[in-house]
Amino acid sequence: QVQLEESGGGKVQPGGSLTLSCSASGSIFSIVAMGWYRHAPEDQRELVASKNAGGATNYADSVKGRFTISRDNVDNTVYLQMNSLKPEDTAVYYCNVRGYSSDWSPFDAWGQGTLVTVSS
Repeated sequence: QVQLEESGGGKVQPGGSLTLSCSASGSIFSIVAMGWYRHAPEDQRELVASKNAGGATNYADSVKGRFTISRDNVDNTVYLQMNSLKPEDTAVYYCNVRGYSSDWSPFDAWGQGTLVTVSS
C-alpha cells in the first residue's frame, strides 16, 4: 500500500508564494507520474501540474509561468512552488501519485488535501 503525506498549505496574501510538498511511501516499485490537483468551492477538481518519470511536465494554463513542479526521485517527493499567487488560486490542493507497487500491481494514490487560501 502507498501512502502520501502532504504539507505546506496555508494562507498567503495576493502576490505571495507557497511551496507544497508530498512524500510517497510504502510498497513502491516505480512511479509513473506525480502531480497536483486542486478543488475550489463550486468548481470541479482540476489538474494543476504533473511530471512524469521521463521528466515531462504539464501545467494548467492558469498557472503557467507562476507555478513550478519538481520531483526528488530519491525520496519520492514532489513539490509545487507557487509564486505570484492570486485569490483564484484558493483551493484544496491534492497530491496524486501513480505507479507500480512492489508486487507490480498499479496504484493511483491521493493525498489528504491541503488548503491554500490567497487573501488580503
